[in-house]
Amino acid sequence: MRTKRRPASRIPEVNLVPMMDVLMTVLIFFVIISMSLTGVSINGVTLPKSVSGADAKVTDKAEAVKPFTIGLDNQANLVLEGKKTDLPALSPAIKAYFQENPDGSLLLKADRDLPYDDIAALLSELRKTGGRRVALAVE
Repeated sequence: MRTKRRPASRIPEVNLVPMMDVLMTVLIFFVIISMSLTGVSINGVTLPKSVSGADAKVTDKAEAVKPFTIGLDNQANLVLEGKKTDLPALSPAIKAYFQENPDGSLLLKADRDLPYDDIAALLSELRKTGGRRVALAVE
């Protein structure tokens, strides 16, 4: 009887599936983290939900200039860069921003629990201080 001869050197097989699983998991992790870090959040301010179907169209010029962001917390206190402030102290910063960025805009992030009358009054006061483009942020 003859026995079948096997080759002495065999190429080892490498299973790549576990490595691809790990790489996909790491990729998904970084995508989720990067998506959550895109928005500027202000402590103590919970934004209202947006209305479905009301898509805001933004021009290329407006996207190029970062808006001047002001927060309004649930006790109607103005918040600028994490610090509470008032409108007279905020006016010079707004005027300086619009001198540097004539095409810039002012973005108000108001808490959803505030009455709209307070928000509307603040928006009109912000326009009086020199804010040419004043917008209200929603989630």
